[in-house]
Amino acid sequence: MDFNMKKLASDAGIFFTRAVQFTEEKFGQAEKTELDAHFENLLVRADSTKNWTEKILRQTEVLLQPNPSARVEEFLYEKLDRKVPSRVTNGELLAQYMAEAASELGPTTPYGKTLIKVAEAEKHLGAAERDFIHTASINFLTPLRNFLEGDWKTISKERRLLQNRRLDLDACKARLKKAKAAEAKATTVPDFQETRPRNYILSASASATLDDTSHPPPWAEWKEKHPGGWRLPCFFLLPLNPSVTQARGCLSLPEDRKLWNDEVDKAEQELRVAQTEFDRQAEVTRLLLEGISSTHVNHLRCLHEFVKSQTTYYAQCYRHMLDLQKQLGRFPGTFVGASEPASPPLSSTSPTTTAATMPVVPSVAGLAPPGEAALCLEEVAPPASGTRKARVLYDYEAADSSELALLADELITVYSLPGMDPDWLIGERGNKKGKVPVTYLELLS
Repeated sequence: MDFNMKKLASDAGIFFTRAVQFTEEKFGQAEKTELDAHFENLLVRADSTKNWTEKILRQTEVLLQPNPSARVEEFLYEKLDRKVPSRVTNGELLAQYMAEAASELGPTTPYGKTLIKVAEAEKHLGAAERDFIHTASINFLTPLRNFLEGDWKTISKERRLLQNRRLDLDACKARLKKAKAAEAKATTVPDFQETRPRNYILSASASATLDDTSHPPPWAEWKEKHPGGWRLPCFFLLPLNPSVTQARGCLSLPEDRKLWNDEVDKAEQELRVAQTEFDRQAEVTRLLLEGISSTHVNHLRCLHEFVKSQTTYYAQCYRHMLDLQKQLGRFPGTFVGASEPASPPLSSTSPTTTAATMPVVPSVAGLAPPGEAALCLEEVAPPASGTRKARVLYDYEAADSSELALLADELITVYSLPGMDPDWLIGERGNKKGKVPVTYLELLS
């Protein structure tokens, strides 16, 4: 492991400097470069998009996989870049249990036959659910994850870089301000000539040395070479006004003013460089933030795909359940108690409860048994009043000769007979007549 102590110390110093700047800005003790209103609005919009995308993603995952343990397992497999193992859906598992129960309890009994039929329907429902989960994951969840793990990470990185550029710019502004203030103070201080200035006194040792003619001071030679003006070393002087001397602890002379002028020029140059880098980074970040509009368009398209796949899933479920209801309706109406004739029904059971336990039986009261249903239907005359037009919603295949096959979007005449099952109607199309399920029709006024 390459441990760079200098880099660590540099990073720690930068971190401390940033912390000091943030603290001073928080308490209003430092100047802060403000962004324009449009840029601030882009930042707020981007943050809102990120937060709501995370919430929608998490809740969609809960909808597709309610089991939290399974979600955690899928997350780990995804992070480890391994294929998620195939998992049966709840509908397929229920179908498996029902099929095994029918096999053990007797597949030829009415209960066993019903279990088998329901198991087949649940299996189809489970397969439809699997297709829906797969389609929704590809068309909806994956684009949302790609935004959070790709585009948003890029935006966050550029925003952090912009924040650092702003702090550097503010530091350069503060440095230039201090340099200009020091330059102004140095300009107001008079040059130190051979006479002692009013704001300085000599120390006792320096005075004694000046009065001692037998031992010339160390600066005597320098004084002879510079008769126009000279300055004393700072360690021989006691400043009455410490703010007069800035850096280097010496008196403010023309050379010091030149140094401060150089400091101001250097600070202005650093400020120009920092301003250029800040403007460049602000433009890059602005372009990325404006790309959020394209992200919204992409998420809108994905949302339409999700609704389409969900609609297809629920339509498949509805069709499978209608087929199941039709198949169960063909069973004889007395099969529930046929296997146990010795067990009479409880006297406390109400007719409503008994009817609720019976399957839906497509029968017409007053008609002949199934073998003679076709003949009786031909002899049935429509009532003088009460016939209506109906539009067929789905294709329907007749189970026997007593039912009427239907095609989607065709118009037929329907009516009901006294005592007839409310789930069925008598339908007529030309010279054909038969029973039709109400759920396949849209009654017209």
